[in-house]
Amino acid sequence: MKKGLIALSPLMVFIAFYLVTSIIAGDFYKIPITVAFMVSSIYAIIISSGKPLIKRINTYSRGAATEQMMLMIWIFVLAGAFAHSAKMMGSIDATVNLTLSLLPPQMIFAGLFLAACFISLSIGTSVGTIAALTPIAAGIASETGTDVALMTAIIVGGSFFGDNLSFISDTTIMATQTQGCRLSDKFRVNAFIVTPAALIILIIYIFMGQSIHAPQHIPSVEWLKVVPYLVVLITAIFGMNVMAVLTLGILLTGIIGLITGSFDIYGWFGAMGDGILSMGELIIVTMMAGGMLELIRQQGGIDFIIRLLTRRVNSKRGAELSIATLVSLVDLCTANNTIAILTVGGIAKQIGDRYGVDNKKCASILDTFSCMVQGLIPYGAQMLIAAGLTSLNPIAILPYLYYPYALGIVALLCILFRFPRRYS
Repeated sequence: MKKGLIALSPLMVFIAFYLVTSIIAGDFYKIPITVAFMVSSIYAIIISSGKPLIKRINTYSRGAATEQMMLMIWIFVLAGAFAHSAKMMGSIDATVNLTLSLLPPQMIFAGLFLAACFISLSIGTSVGTIAALTPIAAGIASETGTDVALMTAIIVGGSFFGDNLSFISDTTIMATQTQGCRLSDKFRVNAFIVTPAALIILIIYIFMGQSIHAPQHIPSVEWLKVVPYLVVLITAIFGMNVMAVLTLGILLTGIIGLITGSFDIYGWFGAMGDGILSMGELIIVTMMAGGMLELIRQQGGIDFIIRLLTRRVNSKRGAELSIATLVSLVDLCTANNTIAILTVGGIAKQIGDRYGVDNKKCASILDTFSCMVQGLIPYGAQMLIAAGLTSLNPIAILPYLYYPYALGIVALLCILFRFPRRYS
């Protein structure tokens, strides 16, 4: 017991350091998560016993640069280049205008929810979706006399639909890579879980919005600029390799951007470079987490936490519940769903393998529960951005976050009642 706790203590140091310092600072984004991982990594190297210092550093480096880690890093590089070049080319604005132009009258709540779902599914980021749609939602709320907090919560909720499902979302990439399954396979399983929740909330919004009229003035749609997102979505759904999908998306944004005059060749290169740099923190955190977890694994910490979580587990249902609990708790402490999946992904894989949980279902559980928790914590980046854009207190938005609540309930029921059957 004591040896297991010592082996696992770097993870406890990371959570405690990040949580305590953030509470003291009164801001969960005051302390860079890279610093928290650096402190816990140094601690992990110090307490690893039985080997010379250089051997411990080599073990850490080996964990930071595994084949799996490097694949994730290459995907992050391509995803950053695509997302930022598409933004600079005007694809986000074009996609927003297309979605809003399709809204039927008196369907504004349901329409905005669908817009957030579609855009986040296309661009793979809840933060980007919230930044794009929240100002529009706030303006519509002002024009129609509806509650700004409600309209903001619709966007936040819908943004997590895509964050959870999108092929280019970092949570999807992280979940599938840690569990060793294909993006398209995880998408199919995940769709069975999230679709009922989304449909329930969509119906609720349809009834709530019957007295609301759609805005009359929507900018014209630049159809050509929507093409990169549509191509990325369609090719990914049909199972094309994620790196090939992102490379195709990058080429399309460059070609269309040059044709439309959105940027010149140097502007395109600059946009890709800025996008790659924007992924720098995530890449560094990925490597440091990989190194720290390799030291924990070698010291027996992974085996200890598996025994602790599964000592009363005697079924697949119990294993799935333990995985959902673990990733939810870590996300509460880190306020970052990608980091939560990265931190517990290896542990979840071992739990799943031991009890025969389908790796596609395991990846779906990791992604779904981390997104659910991330969508509800008032100190998460998504809530803080939404609150900042609308001058609201994040707590004011919480009661209206219907989709994250529904997602958590449906995901829990899927575990308890073994759904979808084919993957349970």
